[in-house]
Amino acid sequence: MNNLFIKNTFLNGQNVDVLIKNNRFEKIEKNINLSSEESATIDVLDGKDTAILPTYFNGHTHAAMTCLRGYADDMELFKWLNEYIWPYEAKMTDEDIYLASQTAINEMIRTGTTFFSDMYWSPAETMKVIRQAGLRACVGLTFLDVTGEKTIQQLYDFAREQKELQTADSLIQFSLAPHAIYTVCEKNLIESKELARKLGMKYHIHVSETAQEVADCKMNHGGLTPVQYLDELGVLDENTICAHMVHLSDKDIEIVRDRKVVSVHNPCSNMKLSSGAMRVQDMIDAGCRVILGTDGASSNNNLCMREEMKFAALMAKLQYGPESVSAQTVFDMATRAGAMAFGIDAGRIEVGALADAQLVDLNNVLLQPMHNLISNMVYSADSSVVKHVICNGKLIY
Repeated sequence: MNNLFIKNTFLNGQNVDVLIKNNRFEKIEKNINLSSEESATIDVLDGKDTAILPTYFNGHTHAAMTCLRGYADDMELFKWLNEYIWPYEAKMTDEDIYLASQTAINEMIRTGTTFFSDMYWSPAETMKVIRQAGLRACVGLTFLDVTGEKTIQQLYDFAREQKELQTADSLIQFSLAPHAIYTVCEKNLIESKELARKLGMKYHIHVSETAQEVADCKMNHGGLTPVQYLDELGVLDENTICAHMVHLSDKDIEIVRDRKVVSVHNPCSNMKLSSGAMRVQDMIDAGCRVILGTDGASSNNNLCMREEMKFAALMAKLQYGPESVSAQTVFDMATRAGAMAFGIDAGRIEVGALADAQLVDLNNVLLQPMHNLISNMVYSADSSVVKHVICNGKLIY
């Protein structure tokens, strides 16, 4: 059980004490007095000159691609994948993936993230690091058709095994993660979704990332866009996580809204690969569920959600004007909305919620003056403002 008492931190315009018991926020008020019995069992953290904020929920990444940071930069997506990334990845060992995942998770924790939705090979290696770090995650069981029927069946068996082993209080959940419509056939798209539904898992896939992907889909599938094609296959619902969603038609947006699909906006990666810009304000206005992700460190090139918030807001202002996608909007996308998308009762500092929080240093020059803390976090801060990170009531940084 994770019990923690944070003394004198700043929240919603006032200094408060925060009591965490059994991994949830139990009390948030001024001048909490602990009994002698409580004092003996609860760790105390001095929150002076800090503010307490929700942590970030990274909706789409490839953690072990930190080993590709700075490799094959400055080229378009399909050349990048076919000529550089996939040949490199073919040589990676389980130990490589373990060490690269360790680097990624250390980076995410230090930048205020306590959850990430991953899509990569050798998921058991990444899971080892997640458990060691005490982080939350949705681990994607990832496949392409070229991995072969045997490998796909092994992933299906692994999915069933993990679901049987999973306990109600586990910090790790799982998704079945077909890479994309251009790497996974119709049969495997449908069968993996059927299994995901049966096991109560998420379904995580790249969708409409590039204009070429959309054009090829229309040519191969009777004029259907990737969103329309996936809808025809019956795989779109509230447990489908679609990464990128850059090139959407008005009809696509209606489908995504009606099916309650989770769309993950990855602005840094989409700009770096020149893939395009999500119609984020149109999607928000339509009532779509939109969250933020970093993508992998090979196409970003970091895993900092704070930076992702800034780019999401600035990209939208170029598209729609200065009043679109406010700092508070992108902060909510990175925190509360991300937690909700994965069924986690967190992403907010409220009594009863799961105790995930970051304490930021109000003496840091990047947070001064503090006319608006959320604006400062989105537009001026960097990772140096993060002083402490708490996940599930436990101090992990």
